[in-house]
Amino acid sequence: MINSQLSTTFKTVALSAIVLLASCNQKKETVETTTASEPKETANVLLTKWTGPYGGTPAFDKMNVADIKPALEKGMELNLKEIDEIANNSEAPTFENTIVAMERSGAELDRVFTYYGILSSNMSSPEFRDVQKEMAPKLSEFSSKISQNEKLFKRIKTVYDNAQKTPLEADQQRVVDLTYKSFAMNGAELDEEKKKRYAAINKELSELYTNFSNNVLEDEEGYVTYLTKDQLSGLSEPLIKAYAKAATDREQDGKYAVTNTRSSMDPFLTYSDERAIREKVWRTYYSRGDNGDTKDNNENIAKILKLRKERVGLLGHDNYADWRLQNRMAKNPDNAMKLMNAVWPAAIARVKEEVVDMQAVADANGDKITIEPWDYRYYAEKVRKKKYDLDSDEVKQYLQLDKLREAMFFVAGELFNFKFTPIEDGKVPVFHEDVKVWEVNDKTSGEHIGLWYLDPFARPGKRSGAWATTYRSHTTFDGKKNVLGSNNSNFVKPAPGEAVLVSWDDATTFFHEFGHALHFFSSEVKYPTLNGGVRDYTEFQSQLLERWLSTDKVIDNYLVHYKTGEAIPKTLVDKIKKAATFNQGFATTEYLASALMDMKFHLADPTNIDVDKFEKETLTELHMPKELVMRHRTPHFGHVFSGEGYATAYYGYMWADVLTSDAAEAFAEAPGGFYDKEVAAKLVKYLFAPRNAMDPAEAYRKFRGRDAKIEALMKDRGFPVPKS
Repeated sequence: MINSQLSTTFKTVALSAIVLLASCNQKKETVETTTASEPKETANVLLTKWTGPYGGTPAFDKMNVADIKPALEKGMELNLKEIDEIANNSEAPTFENTIVAMERSGAELDRVFTYYGILSSNMSSPEFRDVQKEMAPKLSEFSSKISQNEKLFKRIKTVYDNAQKTPLEADQQRVVDLTYKSFAMNGAELDEEKKKRYAAINKELSELYTNFSNNVLEDEEGYVTYLTKDQLSGLSEPLIKAYAKAATDREQDGKYAVTNTRSSMDPFLTYSDERAIREKVWRTYYSRGDNGDTKDNNENIAKILKLRKERVGLLGHDNYADWRLQNRMAKNPDNAMKLMNAVWPAAIARVKEEVVDMQAVADANGDKITIEPWDYRYYAEKVRKKKYDLDSDEVKQYLQLDKLREAMFFVAGELFNFKFTPIEDGKVPVFHEDVKVWEVNDKTSGEHIGLWYLDPFARPGKRSGAWATTYRSHTTFDGKKNVLGSNNSNFVKPAPGEAVLVSWDDATTFFHEFGHALHFFSSEVKYPTLNGGVRDYTEFQSQLLERWLSTDKVIDNYLVHYKTGEAIPKTLVDKIKKAATFNQGFATTEYLASALMDMKFHLADPTNIDVDKFEKETLTELHMPKELVMRHRTPHFGHVFSGEGYATAYYGYMWADVLTSDAAEAFAEAPGGFYDKEVAAKLVKYLFAPRNAMDPAEAYRKFRGRDAKIEALMKDRGFPVPKS
């Protein structure tokens, strides 16, 4: 998942305030630039140009919540002044004096948003949330002042029209197209009355998104399940120590805390023998935002759906999904639904098989239970042991976070020619002591590429999940490559001196997010806008990188026992590979249920919608197995309702996975396998370096020589391959 830094064009046209608050979307990034309006001195550090080594870095050690509001207000003032200068330029509109000028604008505000993003996602506090609520509508109004600036849009349209007659350079042409279409999609061509209503809707939505995300975060912080020593049966020693530390951190010495996040919940449901407590932990986690209290999100969702439909109606669209998907690879909801419906029957059929296997184990054990959602992970693990003699807890002993990080660096070196070197603590400011920084260089030339920040552990005030972000993106627009990229996770912090052991799924996610970072560092685009992405394509690169976790070079060299240092036994590796498609019914169904619900919510008539009822009835119509739930239940589906980054776009992970499976076959078929230099060079050239400078479909065809096919995806998941 990407949470990239906000900047120039998409800041002005893609509902910037709303998109920013999503904390989970792809936005265009910008390099550090100096503009004529940039103040020489300011007392507010959040506005100040970054200083120090590596082209300057954010002063994370000096940021203060009290500075956010005045910095945002000043940044918006300066940016609007720049936009007015562009819009009122007396010279005829050209690419340079209109599009390039827009690309250069907003440096101060971009810097503020870097800090804003950290305080929102990594270091939130009640004080910050108060500021966030106050500023959300102001940010929305700011965005509307730009996206509805008639003089500005006329200049953009003139450049666009001229470029249709006399084409520009390919990258310039794409910047113009993206800019014009983004403005048009966001109401620039509406009449005055409709523009006012459009802006009012955006303002109201920005407040609802903030409320939604803060409600979820408060439910994650507010609910903790405490265990006593006699309730630890089934849990591993490292996990017990981690839960003990979590309790101590909350001033509950002598107890063990299962926090309300996936990284804490998931292993407990997998290994705990305490069924009643498993149910409690499960219900606590999946009821976030759905407790009928002041933090309940159902009303927020209903309002969001109504406002989204009304807003796109102003633009002539029947529903939000039609509007959103017009510039995606899928192009329309029908194509997205066609893909999901092709996979869904096989997924739920596999769930039935998995449940039969789990129930048989429960019956053989004399447990006298019927499989419920809080039992799925627990008995799936027992089936895994029975079918494949594979113990996930045994596998975890070889999955050390530090070693996995080294493995990612190795892969980056082999495929991208990158070298990662740790930076001494204190040399680069960080926002928390857990954050570590590495310099990224070209292995051959030694050229500096950027810095990689890693924030691995869960903490109060940090939203759950895992994501990648950029604080500064590369362009050749102004200066050399100097990327500041970050990966953020929520691993349970271990007791002092203990190794961080993770599950295979968590290790896969770690590689996934690093794939986003490599996408940032590989950029070879000229204009800031081109560092953006197409939602149902931008997850492809990161999903592809997951495949290198299971390559022999990684397994043989980096999967070593956390106590003995011995390499993972070949017999255990064979079991892992043999069980590669195990539990794919669960994994695919819980994801696809969320993706289908996302689309169906936005295709439905939201008038008088009862969100909980709609979720239940729709899942029933889909024949959702009762033994599991959506990966993200609607009341805490932040991808979709804390902003617009993934709204009607959660299917994009599946769309991207079709590309992933197909591209992986290109490596599997190559002479050098997953480390084949020729295929790796094409990978970087066509699928990583261009970012959004090239149409994704065209880029993939250049890499593969054809369009992707669904057959590889079905084979990867162990599902029947559809007949062509």
